[in-house]
Order: sequence, then structure tokens, then C-alpha cells
Amino acid sequence: MAGPGEGAREGPDAGAHEGTLDSHPHGPGDGDGHGSGSGSGDGVLEAAPTVLVLAVLLAAAGCYLFAVRGARRRNPVLGWSGRRSASFLGGLAVLAVALLPPLGPAAHTDFRGHMAQHMLIGMYAPLALVLAAPVTLALRTLPPTGARRLTALLHGRPARLLTHPAVALALSTGTLGLLYFTPLYDTAMSHPAGHWLMNAHFLASGCLFAHAVAGPDPAPARPGVPARLVYLGIAIAAHALIAQAVYGGFYVHIHAPVDQVRQGAEIMYYAGDVAELLLAAALVATWRPERRGRRPRTGQGAVAAGRASGGVPAG
Repeated sequence: MAGPGEGAREGPDAGAHEGTLDSHPHGPGDGDGHGSGSGSGDGVLEAAPTVLVLAVLLAAAGCYLFAVRGARRRNPVLGWSGRRSASFLGGLAVLAVALLPPLGPAAHTDFRGHMAQHMLIGMYAPLALVLAAPVTLALRTLPPTGARRLTALLHGRPARLLTHPAVALALSTGTLGLLYFTPLYDTAMSHPAGHWLMNAHFLASGCLFAHAVAGPDPAPARPGVPARLVYLGIAIAAHALIAQAVYGGFYVHIHAPVDQVRQGAEIMYYAGDVAELLLAAALVATWRPERRGRRPRTGQGAVAAGRASGGVPAG
């Protein structure tokens, strides 16, 4: 499939970027009242999200490393993979790049910054976090009662539904059409809380899809590898079509300058391709084909087990 810049319409008639120049919501420092009479108070308010993000990321890193220590103490022979720990910390680092300055504040006012943040939060960070196998780590460190409850939750109907690739695909890629082809994007960007909710959705839905396709954690509703490859192929095609539609301005409701929208669409197209290739590689790397061998006959198995146990037939 050609890139978003190939064959797209050119010039100001290139599409329906409604209100492209002046309708995009401005950041807290824009406007005529810039810096008037609220200096230190505004500085504290602007720093609050940064401090909160840092606190949450550091807390997540601390909880994971504490659980790793517990898993290694409980079973020193089995231990815990250092690559999984590095993957989790790498995912948190990607989130830090996406949410902290300079990209975090720029995403509020620049569509290119929003799209770069979207790719990092919704595609790259989820893959790294999922490959860290946090559910498996929790099952190894929780007490037996807690582990049984978590296992029952994973086998429950809501969890099985959410972790099915079809549902995860609809939540991650399907909602992009609702976001960029309806006024939902402008509505979310006009309120700070809406922007944070949108980022939370990107992260949660991205983790669900990465887990459904290539996650190493247990997933009772996960289909076989051929079916997961089909869902991944659908996601790749849908993602590319949405990026091209945004670039061409077809029925797009994004109040931003045309050049920002087109460059954001290019980021979505090419960065999305790389992320989906990484997801496909993770699917191949985590695939463990079932080994089907001949089962010994009952009589032979009982005799062999009996000899091993001192002459008493087993079974």
C-alpha cells in the first residue's frame, strides 16, 4: 500500500479539514492574558501533571521490581528473566517520553505532537509492558488465595471477552475512526481531563491488543496463531487506511492547520507500520508450538512406572 503522501489530493481543496487555522484549542500559555497576574500559581498548576506522571511511573517501576525480588526469593531456581524486567522498565521509559516535556505539553496544541504521543502510548509502550509478563509475575508472587482469585478473574467471562483479539482490535484500532472522523477529538482536546482520558484509552486498548496477539501471559480466550495473524493483518490494513484518510482530509474532523494534520498522518502511517512489525515479531518469538507425541499404552505405562517405583504398578 502506498504511503499517505502518494496519490493524495494537493492544495487547500485537499479535503474537509474544517476550521483548520484558528479552531484548534490553545494551551494555557496562549492568548492575550499571557502571564498576567498569576505567575507562581500558574507555574505550580503546570508542574502538577509532570510531578504526578513521574510519581505514577516510579511507583509502577518500584512495584514491578519488588515483585521480581519476591519471585526470585520464592523460587531461586526458576527466578525471573532480566529481559522481562528490562522490557517493563523500557515501556515505562517510553511513557515518560510521551507524557513529560517537551512532547507532553506539545501534544495539547500541535496535532503532530498528539500523533507522536499517540503512537508511543498506544503502540510502543503497550508492547514493551505486555512482553514483561506482569500477570505471570503476579501469579508467582501472590499468596495462594490471591493467585486463585486472579486465576478465576482471568477465566471469567468479562476478562475472556476483553482479551479476545476481535474485541481488542475494535477497542484499539476501531475507535480511531470514531476519534478522528467525528467531533470527539476536538471535544477531548478542549478539556485537559478529556486529553488524559484519551491517553488512558490509548494505553489500555493498546495493552489489550498486544496481549491478545502476542502476550506471554495466560489468556484463556486467545485463539491460535493463524487467527491472531489474521487479526493483526486487519489492524495493519485499517491503520493504514485511517492514516491515508486523515492525510487526504476525507470526512476528517480535526481542527488544526492542514500541514500539521498531514504530517501527523505521516507519523501515524510510518510509525504504526514499525510498531505492527514489532508486534508480529513478538508473536513469532513468543509462539510455542504444541508438541504432539505418541502416548504410551496404558499397560506399558503402568509397567514402566511400576518398575521405577519399586515393583508397584502405577495408575
